[in-house]
Amino acid sequence: MLVVTTLAILLTSIDRQLLPTVLPAIMKDFNLTEVQAGWLNSLNFIGTFVGAMLFGVLADVFGKGYRRSWTWVAAIGVAVAAGIGTFFSRTLGSLQIWRVIMGVGTGGSEPVNVAIIGEWWQKENRGFAVGVHHTGFPFGQFLGPVLMGAIIAVATWREAFVWIPLLGVPIMLAQVMIGTKRNQEKVYGWIRENNMTVPIEEDDSNKLENPFKLMKIALSNRNVASSVAMIFLFLWAEAGVATFMTLHLTERVGLSLAEAAVISGASGLTGWIGQAFWGTLSDHLGRKFSLRIIGLGWTVSVLACIFIDSAVSGWFILIIWGLFRNSPFPVTYALLIDSTPKAAASSMGLMIGIALGLSGFLVAPVAGYFIQTWGWTANYMMLAFACVLAFIPMAMLKETVVRQDN
Repeated sequence: MLVVTTLAILLTSIDRQLLPTVLPAIMKDFNLTEVQAGWLNSLNFIGTFVGAMLFGVLADVFGKGYRRSWTWVAAIGVAVAAGIGTFFSRTLGSLQIWRVIMGVGTGGSEPVNVAIIGEWWQKENRGFAVGVHHTGFPFGQFLGPVLMGAIIAVATWREAFVWIPLLGVPIMLAQVMIGTKRNQEKVYGWIRENNMTVPIEEDDSNKLENPFKLMKIALSNRNVASSVAMIFLFLWAEAGVATFMTLHLTERVGLSLAEAAVISGASGLTGWIGQAFWGTLSDHLGRKFSLRIIGLGWTVSVLACIFIDSAVSGWFILIIWGLFRNSPFPVTYALLIDSTPKAAASSMGLMIGIALGLSGFLVAPVAGYFIQTWGWTANYMMLAFACVLAFIPMAMLKETVVRQDN
């Protein structure tokens, strides 16, 4: 299940790289400015907001554990259909519609996927499991642009939108075959035999829950509210960097689109290290301790993007960023599963919907305006300031891990 959910996150990551990676080509085809391109990217996050909230709640309503598999399959099915629809789009209007639908699928799949792995591993090692599974994001951030660069080299940006989402079909089949009641019972039996704590009781997995009750649980929890604010700011910075990195490398550095696409995903080379390390460390030294170090690394890395003026400096700075880029998310996911076990997917859907959806919708046109009006340096300074602000809600989090020395 860890392998399958990691591949699922890998697919989500690659899907989210599609538009930013080929954005220069789309801008050329449709004669778009930086601000217009930013708004096009924002449409994906409108769908993310809807999808994360909708599928997150549905995953809790129809049951926990193995029963979440079908909700995840439905969300990925939406993303696959949107990719194919984008391929056949010939007008800006149709492209915009399919971007929203793609966001519904990718936004809906993530909270369900995280909840699945959180409920197939013992509580004692939850941070490790979520962290390892989340290595799919940095791997996708590197592998996605490489695949897209290869496709662009022999075809057009449209082919990337049809071939990449189809990778989800075998993952969907694997999820259905492995995520069964029988396999879950085997896992829980092993957990009990080794004197550890099962994530949920089996008789809880079959109940249909009241969606309004689930949202009330999520909305009333302090850690959920603080996490939404904190992750919003981290994602504001991430989207501001990632959306225009290929444009930075082509326009400011002078690289080809294919080469810029590969370098833009360099953070994925080291991202898996940060995911596994910080998730595991948070199991032992606490979620807040890990988040403070990650926040500092984020701030310095985003500021360092100011100095990307060659292929070599691009590789170096983005590889350093990879040690921190995706790390806040698995640690925060583990925190939310700890905090709201009865509404885990709803809480994560709320965080992803508001934090990712709202930040992604707003930051692209804002960053595009900063670049167009004041230049790249001003843009990275604005994004780094968002990382500094993230320490405020971070301080309000209530620790969920009891350290062994306490």
